[in-house]
Amino acid sequence: MTVVPYRLARVRPLDAPPSPLPEQFFVRNDATDFTSAEGTVWRVVDTPFPSSPANQNSPARPGWTVGATVAEDRFTFLAPCAPVNVFGMAHNTGAPGRALPPQAFHKAASSVIGPGERIQLSPGAGHVDPEAELTVVVGKVARNLTLGTAREAVLGFTIGNDVSDRDAQKSDDLWISAKSPDTFTPLGPWIVVGLADDDVAIGIVHNGVELAAASSRDLGWGVDEILVYLSSFMTLQPGDVILTGFPAECRQISPGDVVVCRVGGIGELRNPVTAGA
Repeated sequence: MTVVPYRLARVRPLDAPPSPLPEQFFVRNDATDFTSAEGTVWRVVDTPFPSSPANQNSPARPGWTVGATVAEDRFTFLAPCAPVNVFGMAHNTGAPGRALPPQAFHKAASSVIGPGERIQLSPGAGHVDPEAELTVVVGKVARNLTLGTAREAVLGFTIGNDVSDRDAQKSDDLWISAKSPDTFTPLGPWIVVGLADDDVAIGIVHNGVELAAASSRDLGWGVDEILVYLSSFMTLQPGDVILTGFPAECRQISPGDVVVCRVGGIGELRNPVTAGA
């Protein structure tokens, strides 16, 4: 059954009091025009990840009960989920990537940040690139998927930025120091459920300069194949995210920059770049 696309977001009320466990709520918007008046008013919904403790709604409070409507000027967007696992796909662009076996790498869940949050480069960071990627959000526990069942595990898609320290990649065969520093996985701003992902534009705007874009059709391994591969050796969890690969042009980032990752049908993920401690 075809799903009419809609958006889900994880948000925090602007007036949320400080707390060891800051408030979070899931909201839904069905407007096709994201910038219209209807596109900026959301409805509070139950979490789409009921089996994930990291993705539970906070206790309801006035104005934030399920079914209530909230305007965007009342909250800030968070990363759209709190994943247990964050995966990236190596060498997954075009025919050269497909000529190799599929290969994934793990990124630390602690590297995830939301839209508008700072990508922080440590003083020892080398050549760091952003990578805009169509990102799968897993919606249910999944193991041993097939090409016929892979889509059953997909809740929707968001934008991921696979920030990568190229110098660290050269010296770290496992890429952990290149891919998992704090703030190196921006996600958001929302999940689009029902997105037709076979040919969406992928690109980066660096300090206002639009770089050469590509398409999800340029990925070596497609979404279904990636899900079959990953679930063949591990159980995928609700809220897990899979960055599928970066086929477009990128440019080195430095403190003071602003990087915008674009994916057609989803929108833009914008993050400033600063110097870290």
